[in-house]
Amino acid sequence: MKLRFLGTGTSAGIPIIACDCPTCTSTDPRDTRTRTSATIEFTDPDGIDRVILIDTSPDLRQQVLREKIARIDAILYTHHHVDHTFGLDEVRRFNEVMDAPINIYADTHTMTALHRVYQHIFEPHKNIQKSFIAKLIPNLIEPFTPFKLFGLTITPITLNHGKLPILGFRFDMPDTTSDLLPLSYCTDVSDIPAQTLDALAGTKALILDALRYRPHPTHFTIDQALEAVAKINPSRTYLVHMTHDILHAKTDTELPANVALAYDSLTLS
Repeated sequence: MKLRFLGTGTSAGIPIIACDCPTCTSTDPRDTRTRTSATIEFTDPDGIDRVILIDTSPDLRQQVLREKIARIDAILYTHHHVDHTFGLDEVRRFNEVMDAPINIYADTHTMTALHRVYQHIFEPHKNIQKSFIAKLIPNLIEPFTPFKLFGLTITPITLNHGKLPILGFRFDMPDTTSDLLPLSYCTDVSDIPAQTLDALAGTKALILDALRYRPHPTHFTIDQALEAVAKINPSRTYLVHMTHDILHAKTDTELPANVALAYDSLTLS
């Protein structure tokens, strides 16, 4: 069981276009951040290797080529924003390689947005001509209603992204000795409701949004993220969705011992 960070950057990516700040010009590879996304990779009870993708960032093609990912068995969506969905068209290659459609999981709001933007995928009968498109099986999910994928129990949880309620995910697997599980993935969050805090109890590894030190209306600051960590009390926490205000080498050393900045290609197990 492992989690791989495909991307750890904010919506503009790092380096940001036309910026010469210390982070955007850094030679530290940890300061190059593609848009936030991740995979959960494990062997299911039947001995089959599985890859579950969380969000399809606009950098998905670059990310999967870099990580040499050869299959995607399912896709989970946190929300409908461009930096989390606009790589969906790239998964058509996985359909071809695996010779199978891919199940995608999202709440009603996100699924509606995907249908609107990707009408050519979801309503292929309206296309003027046949073309190479992704083959997807939509599945609606609801907060706090667990479902199972390949032996893994996934519980969607509510997070507030400014005024927009979105999804995070808690991952559990019965009878496992993995130090990674329970794992909770909470990106793009400015507030964690009380019911969600209860659902996060017992988390060993926490992935949490932390945009920068300055306040932002729709994202945790570093300090707000650390306050949430104190409430959830995981064994270890990795911060994601950082903007170019954050220079990795400097900020990482300022964090508590059980908290670290994630970076692209970092793999947890």
